[in-house]
Parts: sequence; C-alpha cells; structure tokens
Amino acid sequence: MNTNTFLRKNKFREESSFTNRLFKGFGQIMLQENAVTGMVFLAGICFGSVSMGVAALLAATTGTLTAIVLKFPSENINKGLYGFSAALTGVAFVLFFNPGVMLWMMVVVGAVLSACIQHFFIRQNIPVFTLPFVLVTWFLVFVLHSFFPASEVTPSAAEASSLNYFIFPVKGFGQVIFQNNIISGLLFILAVAICSPVAAIYGMAGSLLSGLIALYLFDVPQGAVADGLFSFNAVLCAIAFSGKQFKNILQAAVAVLLSLVISIKMSEYNLLQLTFPFVAATVLVISLQKIIFTKK
Repeated sequence: MNTNTFLRKNKFREESSFTNRLFKGFGQIMLQENAVTGMVFLAGICFGSVSMGVAALLAATTGTLTAIVLKFPSENINKGLYGFSAALTGVAFVLFFNPGVMLWMMVVVGAVLSACIQHFFIRQNIPVFTLPFVLVTWFLVFVLHSFFPASEVTPSAAEASSLNYFIFPVKGFGQVIFQNNIISGLLFILAVAICSPVAAIYGMAGSLLSGLIALYLFDVPQGAVADGLFSFNAVLCAIAFSGKQFKNILQAAVAVLLSLVISIKMSEYNLLQLTFPFVAATVLVISLQKIIFTKK
C-alpha cells in the first residue's frame, strides 16, 4: 500500500467515524462542517442548560442513526447533514415543554422526522437549510398544544434586558440555539471562528446590523433587541453568504434585511419564528441571484 492510499483510507475512517459525523451535525447548525466547531456548540448549549444539551445530543444522535439505518448517502451523513435540524428540534422541545416522558419521546420522534425531511429535500436538490427543524417543531408544537396542553411550559414574565451594543450581537449568536446568555454566545462565536473567522465576523456584523435597524427603524421593543431576538436569524443569513468578495457583503446585507422584515411581520401576528426568516430570506436571495445570472 503506498502512502497516498494509506492517507486516503485514514481520512475516510476519520470522516466516517460516528463521533465525527455526530459533531459535524452540530457544526452544521451554523453551516460549519467541522467536528470541533460542533463540540464547542454542544459545550455552549450545556453551559446554558444541561437538559438542552442532553436533548440536543440525543436528537443529533437519533437523526444521524436514522440516516445510517435508512442507508441515506454516506457522503451526506459524513458531512453531518442529518444531525443539525434534529439537534435544534431537541433543544426547542426542552424550551417549550415540561420535563417528562412525553418530552423525550417528542425529542426522538422529532429527530427522526427532521432527518427524513432533510433527506427528501437533499434528494430534490433543494437547499432548505434548517427548514426541516422549523416544519417538525411547528407541527409537534401544534399537536402537543392541541392535545396535551398540560405538557407546555407556562411562559414567565422576564425582566427586560438593558441594551448594550456589544452584548446584544453576542446574544444574537446565542439565540440561534435558544441560549440567552453571553457565555454561550461567545462560545458559539468561537466555534464558528475555529472553522471560518470570516463567517464569525459576518455573523457578528449581521447580528449588530439587524438589531440596530429593528430598534431605530422599526421601533421594536428594546428588551427583545437586547436579548438578541431580532438578531439570530440575521446571524445565519450573514454566515450563509460570508466571503471575501463585495458581492458576498451585498448578498448578506440583503438577506439580513429580508430576514428582519419577515421576523417583524411574524412577531406582529404572534407566529413562532424559529429560523424560518433565515430560511425564507436566504432562499429568496439565492433564487434572485440565479434569475439575474440566468438572464445575463
């Protein structure tokens, strides 16, 4: 066996190890195909809530195992594409529902559904990012709200956070995975920077821009901006288009503005946003870009 063959085989074993697949799934939450990034994401989740960390780990494991058992393409499994929506679903259920058997059943069911829906869109070659997480969470939240209302967490009146122009963009990063604390936000920024410093800078810029526009142009409540609730979709939009060319800045800015408008409209109708504004805005920008270049 020559050296190149040996190195290729070792690289394949590394990429196809279950742990590597699992943590790449966490990394893909913010579009980073990096296992170390995924590990830091999990650490950030656990810092904010151990139960959320356990749910995320269980869901990502379930989603990845579902893909393996159903024999989805190994190259997609190796990239972690069946773990990130599942992980987000697990964290969301801990946020919305009381602890108990029902919660953990929904974490597993939601993870399986997320992986299967993700696979459907991948087969159709349709980039939908975290849409499977959004669809599954909307559906199961509706089901539990309709038939098991006792399982829902009763929202408590939270004190409005004071606005700090450094802290709220960091919290925007944290809110991507439902974490409303500075340490988790900083860990998430570090995690993205490990894989792509440019993406981390874009994410911070998008978070800051979206929050400032929401506050000063749309008169959004200051407390919501301070908690990063009008920044987290912008973080994902900015990361999705991050790059070193001027067109990347333009695409990211347009996607951030679109996601903010969608977020504000959804909040006006008390709709559960999750990452739908990011998905919608990013798909719209990609579609517009294709149309423009096709006409040329």
